[in-house]
Amino acid sequence: MKNPFKTLLARQDLPGGYAVGSWVMSASPVVAEAMGCAGFDWAVVDMEHTPLDLMDVVHLLQAIAGTPMLPITRIPWNDTVMVKRVLDAGAQTLMFPFVQTAGEAQRAVAAAKYAPEGVRGMAGMSRGSRFGTVKDYFKVANAAVSVIVQIETPEAMSRLEEIANVPGVDSLFFGPGDLSGAMGHVGDLMHDDVVKLMAEGVKRCHAVGKPVGTVGGTPEAVAIYRACGFDYIGCASDLGLLMRASAAALSTIRSQDIKVHAQGY
Repeated sequence: MKNPFKTLLARQDLPGGYAVGSWVMSASPVVAEAMGCAGFDWAVVDMEHTPLDLMDVVHLLQAIAGTPMLPITRIPWNDTVMVKRVLDAGAQTLMFPFVQTAGEAQRAVAAAKYAPEGVRGMAGMSRGSRFGTVKDYFKVANAAVSVIVQIETPEAMSRLEEIANVPGVDSLFFGPGDLSGAMGHVGDLMHDDVVKLMAEGVKRCHAVGKPVGTVGGTPEAVAIYRACGFDYIGCASDLGLLMRASAAALSTIRSQDIKVHAQGY
């Protein structure tokens, strides 16, 4: 077994040289499926900031499986039991929020891997093993799992190389929301100091041979992050894109109503 997301990041023919994704915040399998049909390379199925429970995650993964888009499942916390359950539910690429130290990164990797590389509990009948039909699943499953750790504070950024060099950490992800807040720039994700620190972090990740991603709220933010050299970049979320388009449509409609009324129709 191979991990599809690691394969995606290794491709040399990606348009613009990076993988474009988004976030699934709606908890809706139909919306997740639509996002996959829209052409995103990947999307985060977010358990940290949404009301998703485990069965919801299964439904989202099933919906996305019918599209070319690759799912990244962000677990709520670096919890061994949660990791085990999400992997058994069929997730292959996991994002761990708020990783601060190499020790926390080691714990994340251990939770995601079977022995002897980790401590993931073994169950033969799960969606992850295709209900027991994958030959030698316990021996091949580790290669199919990808671990992404999130760097979300200046303290974690100061330990970047230690965290990135933990065996089994496949890539990193800078969270500009929490990072900007921790730097004293609450709500100002594109503050010059925040972008500068992230750009420096990209170079440090690449120096140790690890790909790194982030997320921007707008296409303009994505362009800035691409100039920084990020390997995979998310653009907003399903709900963010929906709300922005809805607001723009309503603004246009209401301004037209005013114009029509002024013309006497």
